[in-house]
Amino acid sequence: MNVQISPDAITPNVTAPPAPRSLAATGLSVVMMRDILLKTMFRMNLDLVSQISRVVCLPVTAVQELVDMARAQRLLEATGTLHATSGNEMGYQLTDTGKTRALDALKQSEYYGAMPVPLAEYNAQTKRQSVRNMKLTRQQLLKGMGHLILPDDLIGNLGPAVGSGRSILMYGPPGNGKSSISNGIRDSLGDKIYIPRAVEYSGQVITVFDPIVHSAAEELVDDPASLRRNSNRYDQRYVYCQRPSVITGGELTLDMLDLKYNSVARTYTAPLQMKSNGGIFIVDDLGRQSEPPQKLVNRWIVPLEESRDILQLQSGEKFTVPFDTLVIFSTNFHPNEIFDGAALRRIFFKIKIDGPNQENFLKIFAMVARKKKMPIDQAAIIHLLKNKYPTINNNYANYQPVFLIDQMLAICEFEGIENQMSPELIDRAWANMFVKSETIAK
Repeated sequence: MNVQISPDAITPNVTAPPAPRSLAATGLSVVMMRDILLKTMFRMNLDLVSQISRVVCLPVTAVQELVDMARAQRLLEATGTLHATSGNEMGYQLTDTGKTRALDALKQSEYYGAMPVPLAEYNAQTKRQSVRNMKLTRQQLLKGMGHLILPDDLIGNLGPAVGSGRSILMYGPPGNGKSSISNGIRDSLGDKIYIPRAVEYSGQVITVFDPIVHSAAEELVDDPASLRRNSNRYDQRYVYCQRPSVITGGELTLDMLDLKYNSVARTYTAPLQMKSNGGIFIVDDLGRQSEPPQKLVNRWIVPLEESRDILQLQSGEKFTVPFDTLVIFSTNFHPNEIFDGAALRRIFFKIKIDGPNQENFLKIFAMVARKKKMPIDQAAIIHLLKNKYPTINNNYANYQPVFLIDQMLAICEFEGIENQMSPELIDRAWANMFVKSETIAK
């Protein structure tokens, strides 16, 4: 549901792209805009300039200019009726010639709807809202990490890394919160930027806005009774969003980093790193992908160093787009096992994430128990620390409190008893946390 908000709610930290007041100000060719207009009217059965304006994301004045041009070319005609429910607007419809042109245009590209943003303007807007322009304070980072219990020196190491907008490698034993820390960094960004619905290059349309990746802020809706038109305060070809966050894991392949061409619709979809511009690209579980980690980093040598990426159209033509994303690699492997020295040099920050000490482990255990409504039992805790952890050399991990408590809750539910912990339940939960090395007879 659209919610009306004050213009003051727009973040002052990012310069908004100005709304184009004329067709020339869009930066697009008149032929492309005319064809998108015809395709949109044909596909969506629109007949009012105000309706078309909302769908193609141009001001009414610019759309009216486009409609008048199409009428002069005998592609549109007025219906001769006024719509009383729409401010007495004149209706328009495609002529037979207009329908033929719309069908011809659809054969070339099925794209219709929002007018794209020229690549040059996208480059300029990306620079205005660069992730490298952010000023991240300790308080902001702590707020994003508020649900985590971390060593005192870790925030001090993460802060400069995140604030620089440079690449980060987090490594260490599994189960110690590298993924949670990555998500906490994402939550710390806080402000909002403008994501284009689509970008145009060399007459080709590349869709960028992705509802799965981009969380749109509340839309600005004009109040008909208001003299101030909020929606005209910035270019509606952009969507006002939280800084994006792309999270990939073992499924990441090199072809996900290339333009995706839809041979049926004859349009392109932006690759993951382009969708993440202005935000974060998290590569979780590095080393678990089908592609070797070295190849993934090699693909990004130029982008990481020069803040630009090179993409390729179906025709073979190559072009440059911004690479303005904070790349966070997270791995359970030691960096020297998966990278050579040259690749490691290109990752600016390397931060080891170790397991908690006993004090922080107990804090995490108590926090999880409280959240899951599990009463703490002193005897059970002593049994866990004195009898269980010495068997694994007191190697604590952040995932273990959640695992043990969830195991005990499952046992209590099965046995039909109230939630509780005891040395016996600790033993039963512990037995499921590790698998002994043994040979299984075949």
